[in-house]
Amino acid sequence: MSAHMEQLIAQFESFQAKARQAEARFAGVGDMQEQIARIETTVRSPDGNVTVVAGAGGTVTDLRLAAGAMHIEAGRLSAIIMDTLRQAVAGAVRQQAGIVDDAFGDAFGVNTTEQVRQAQAEAMGTTAEEPASEQQAPRRRPAAQDDDYFDQNSFLRRD
Repeated sequence: MSAHMEQLIAQFESFQAKARQAEARFAGVGDMQEQIARIETTVRSPDGNVTVVAGAGGTVTDLRLAAGAMHIEAGRLSAIIMDTLRQAVAGAVRQQAGIVDDAFGDAFGVNTTEQVRQAQAEAMGTTAEEPASEQQAPRRRPAAQDDDYFDQNSFLRRD
């Protein structure tokens, strides 16, 4: 057999080996999809009045308000809901990135989880080392015009 023919055979065998590796890697796609479909991240606000559940892709699947939420000023309640929602979505997206990394991270040399963590840190103004869902947003101090703001030692509105 000629050297050229041996070289072609070696290249073909190498190609077949790479094809088998790719098949093995992508055989787990179904499992990965099932894991992603089962993602569920539940986050409760620090005061316990708001609970948000997020699933695959950061889809919000449930929002629950405790009875005490009805006694919170509307603007403050809105901020609590949004903060809790952001944390739940961020957690679900990080879970999904971890599943993708487990399946393909080594194969493609990417760290999706770290990329997501950095993007979330930039978007939420946090550090990449501390997951956004574990940080507490600064509590908003009520504006002077809020009905329940008594910092000036007065309970009367100034119009």
